[in-house]
Amino acid sequence: MTDIRQRLDEAPMGRLQVAAIILCILLNALDGFDVLAISFASPGIAAEWGIDRAQLGLVLSMELIGMAVGSVLLGNLADRIGRRPTILGCLIIMAVGMGAATQAWGVVSLSIIRLATGLGIGGMLACTNAMVAELANARSRSLAVAIMAAGYPVGAILGGSVASHLLVGGDWRDIFLFGGIVTGIFLPIALWLLPESIGFLLQKRPADALTRINRILGRMGHLPVHALPPPDEAAPKASFAALFAPGLARTTILLTLAYFCHIMTFYFILKWVPKIVVDMGFAPSAAGGVLVWANVGGLLGSLILGALSWRLPVRGLVMIAMVASTIMVTLFGQGQTTLAGLSLVAAMVGFCTNAAVVGLYALVAQSFPTALRAGGTGIVIGIGRGGAALGPILAGFLFTLDFGLPAVALVMALGSLIGVILLAMLRPRPA
Repeated sequence: MTDIRQRLDEAPMGRLQVAAIILCILLNALDGFDVLAISFASPGIAAEWGIDRAQLGLVLSMELIGMAVGSVLLGNLADRIGRRPTILGCLIIMAVGMGAATQAWGVVSLSIIRLATGLGIGGMLACTNAMVAELANARSRSLAVAIMAAGYPVGAILGGSVASHLLVGGDWRDIFLFGGIVTGIFLPIALWLLPESIGFLLQKRPADALTRINRILGRMGHLPVHALPPPDEAAPKASFAALFAPGLARTTILLTLAYFCHIMTFYFILKWVPKIVVDMGFAPSAAGGVLVWANVGGLLGSLILGALSWRLPVRGLVMIAMVASTIMVTLFGQGQTTLAGLSLVAAMVGFCTNAAVVGLYALVAQSFPTALRAGGTGIVIGIGRGGAALGPILAGFLFTLDFGLPAVALVMALGSLIGVILLAMLRPRPA
């Protein structure tokens, strides 16, 4: 009997697989908007509450800290209870958190709300990365994960365009209200459309595994199976310890550190662009437009790297993108005098930084077995998100020490360069 996973790996993807992958792309787009909502809102928050850059840097980082915890804990939970229920739970947390942000009355309350919202956002990213890798067939896996990750800048672009319009006619709370409504709409869609991962069911073997797998196979257009293949006794059990056992520890540590360093550079740009542009004398709505262009570049970088990954090794592509990221973030720090110049440089920065992030997600999906894929992704993204939280805080601290934009950008660009060195030490595993 042909193994079910082998059959799915070799067969063309059916409509359910394609539809579920598209839904995961949209859920990642939702993540992109929910994360950047605070960036679009930051000029209005600073003006209304009279907070300085150091305080603002802390607020900007709170959901990133929540994302780190959510990625680790909920990613591991998804390896235990399933991808689907964890994704649905994350959507609920995100919808409630976005709505609650409209009721914040100060820095402390908003920080707590964003911390809690980040739990759902971080768990969502770990789960969708694993889900897409397990829904796609072997030939399309790296491309599907890369396109899924490209949903992030799509959400930022579309959401940023809406946010800019909302800021013209309203205030920063309208951005969170919009995000909460859209997130809530996705909950019934995911409940209806998203199947459980067959790879997860084969690995965990719940009592009704055969019935559930045949139901999903039927929805995918495949014939049912009469019995499950023998369990893979050599497969590791889902646990944190297994990720640091001999054979996987080097991969886990190097990927986590590389992600940590590069994502610090990435989130310096995403979180500080609106405030930097406003401080140059432009309107908050114009600042949101510059951030949108950064994400337009990010989308192009994601798609191009995804297309190249069809033919070329992902690790090499990521290393090239990280070198380019170092150069472009440094160039961004040299300053531009016009809005068009700022938008162009921001787009180039977004192209390089986001291409590397997308490639890292594909590399992570390749590097862990099914039993540990969500947990491994959660560890890499979760601990690595410490860099995401550190980036805005470190930049804010440097600004308060009267470092100029050129010096701050140069320091923050070094994260990508260190990431290249760490990936050079990685021993690639077969896809």
